[in-house]
Amino acid sequence: MSAAVIWSEDFLSYRWAHTHPMNPVRLALTMTLARSLGVLDGVDVAEPLNVDDDALIPVHSREYIDAVRAVGSGTASLSGPLLERLFGLGDADNPVFEGMHEAARLLVGGTLAAAQAVASGSVRRAVNIGGGMHHAMKSRAAGFCIYNDCSVAIRWLLANGYDRIAYVDIDAHHGDGVQAEFVADPRVMTISLHQHPATLWPGTGWPTEVGDDTAHGTAVNLPFMPDTPDRLWLRGFHAVVPSMIGAFAPQILISQCGADSHRADPLTDLALTVDGQRAAMMAMRELADRYCEGRWIAVGGGGYGVVDVVPRSWAHLLAIVLDRDVPVDTTIDDSWCATAGEVAATVYSEYSAPPVGTMGDDGDIDFVAWDGDTGQDPPPGIAESALRQTDRAIMATRTAVFPLHGLDPEDPRD
Repeated sequence: MSAAVIWSEDFLSYRWAHTHPMNPVRLALTMTLARSLGVLDGVDVAEPLNVDDDALIPVHSREYIDAVRAVGSGTASLSGPLLERLFGLGDADNPVFEGMHEAARLLVGGTLAAAQAVASGSVRRAVNIGGGMHHAMKSRAAGFCIYNDCSVAIRWLLANGYDRIAYVDIDAHHGDGVQAEFVADPRVMTISLHQHPATLWPGTGWPTEVGDDTAHGTAVNLPFMPDTPDRLWLRGFHAVVPSMIGAFAPQILISQCGADSHRADPLTDLALTVDGQRAAMMAMRELADRYCEGRWIAVGGGGYGVVDVVPRSWAHLLAIVLDRDVPVDTTIDDSWCATAGEVAATVYSEYSAPPVGTMGDDGDIDFVAWDGDTGQDPPPGIAESALRQTDRAIMATRTAVFPLHGLDPEDPRD
């Protein structure tokens, strides 16, 4: 195989409270859906690495790691309010659960396994749907993320022969933890496409965030207003991401593929379909093939339509990584839908929408390419105000970062 799929049933131990949005059934349903579609036929999934705490140290402080272990084992000496204030542990987003240190560390082991598989040359691509915990900071849990597997994997790659790494984040939330880790490192370019920070937590990811010191131009942020649909989101993606990847010329591409950009996600306000998410994943595969000799690591991330959306989106991700693309009009097996419906009955009501019977949403991904700041007429079905909002976002991002790479922000050829 030219690709590795990293998976362990133990990923399901990363489980918060019953009412918490991030329910690991989304991972189990993704794998069973992919198997029902034949995507994993003949694929021997690889186990995550059994890493120790030292693997976390390049990104996380020892004090924080010790605090996570202590609260997850019931041996914390600090009070609950102090743990929350110092480390973000125990608040509504990041409630304490038994074994949280071990569960979070295993997700890191999954993404490290993917990175090492690609770095060794044994495969060109690798995917860990259990990864993508992009909000975790050096000494703080945030946004359902305890340890930042993306940053740990990038740090490992930097220590093992790579010096130009591109990270592209299509989660609805800004990839703030990864950006913060590498904001002053010119060897890593972070590109985040997300809902506008004035409308969604964590409130960062403005176009003017372009990197610090000698790393100016290596942080790229494209924020979209609520209700942005596939055609406008993809217009923005293609107006920014290929140019930045081409200018940076990375050796390897890492993609965080959070599925919470979907129009049915209960926590966010973008309006993509599974069709649009699939198109973005396919575009990133093509970018890796064009600029990185095919070296591509893909991870999961957000996504809180745990039955109706995430399994379909990430089954497409698995298929795309494996070069077994599944058409969006593919009908899903009735038996899988029946099982998923039973699972939905066990999920907290706000996140328990029933399964969908096809691999797409009949989304329209026929975007019109950005052709410069020309005020072109909107295509049929797109409101002029929505087009103008998207084009202003594109120009803001291009104006902030393109000149730092010798590119003309107003020239669509750049």
